[in-house]
Amino acid sequence: MTIGDIMLSVVKYGSLSAAIAVGLYAVLLGLLTRPGFQAHVVYLHAVQMTWFKDLTVPESFGFLHNQVTPFFIPTPDGHRLFAWHILPLSVYHQNERALLSEDTPGVLTNTTTRHAFHLLSTDPDAILVLHFHGAGGTVGSGYRVPNYRALAAGYPAKNIHVLTFDYRGFGLTNGSPSESGLITDALAVVDWALNVANIPPHRILLFGQSLGTAVTLAVAQHHARQSPPVAFKGIVLVAPFVDVPTLVSTYRVAGTIPILSPLARFPALFQALQGFIRDQWSSGQRIAEFIHASEANSLPYRLTVIHAEDDYDIPWWHARELVARGVRASGRDGVEEADVKVDLGASGTIREWRSTQGVIREEILKTGLHDVIMGDAVVSMAVMRSLEGV
Repeated sequence: MTIGDIMLSVVKYGSLSAAIAVGLYAVLLGLLTRPGFQAHVVYLHAVQMTWFKDLTVPESFGFLHNQVTPFFIPTPDGHRLFAWHILPLSVYHQNERALLSEDTPGVLTNTTTRHAFHLLSTDPDAILVLHFHGAGGTVGSGYRVPNYRALAAGYPAKNIHVLTFDYRGFGLTNGSPSESGLITDALAVVDWALNVANIPPHRILLFGQSLGTAVTLAVAQHHARQSPPVAFKGIVLVAPFVDVPTLVSTYRVAGTIPILSPLARFPALFQALQGFIRDQWSSGQRIAEFIHASEANSLPYRLTVIHAEDDYDIPWWHARELVARGVRASGRDGVEEADVKVDLGASGTIREWRSTQGVIREEILKTGLHDVIMGDAVVSMAVMRSLEGV
């Protein structure tokens, strides 16, 4: 075989491989226009990541006996949200004997008779963190358990309880996910906290990570604009995004495989495909409406946005753009004119803006990836600042 024959073979098979790759990509794009397939890509709810573990037995995730109460929260449209109520260690230690002697009936539909519920609902100083997790997995997946511990450690002088749950279609919760459905779920959880556990909003902190940041902002926006408006103690967002169309234009699976970014050079086709996106999750719009409503209704707010520069799932500039929209909605003229600017060197940067009603704080870290950051001290400190109001 001559060199020419070899080169011809290389070109032939290279062209064939390229054609196959383009064909597969075209099939993927076609599937992405179908709502069912699109939902699986956006929410990853079929990916459990808690194999060989029973979510109804929280002890298998490293919790103490009866430290976690697994139960269901009903939604107005007939779904049952699987949830964990996690006791802080300090409270558990003080009530260990009573908790150890209590039976473990499995997943409950009514928690009001449980000792853990009593410890939450009757403590006038108890803080409740409502946790909205990201796409994929369940309440027990990955770095979420260390995240709960980081949240509970945020203020030693207070008893910080954590309530986390799986959206519809995730884990043991029935149904299929959608933007409107997840917002309904989140509002049902807030309603449980306010009207079943009877925790006032000034003792409730909202925490969201990744997809959960969009859910959190939808909740905050809803309550700030309702009549009468409701203000929560604080809001912490980790690894947020501006909206889904913006995210998919840069998103790479595992930081490597692009979704729509290769089509950016073809604006007409790119915009046409974006038009098929069912769930927009317009966090950029919602943060502006939340801040504007809070300012207009004289509601206090403390919003902390945290992102890592080495996040390969959601680029960190999403956090910066989200913060910019919130700052502009507060009435500030220039986003660059922050009231506090701190260069932490190898740790990252901090910027903070203050208005008559609230504080917006941005923390961009050098490291932390997309999920590891959830268990870091920066999360505990964000909780502490929210509770101290400084």
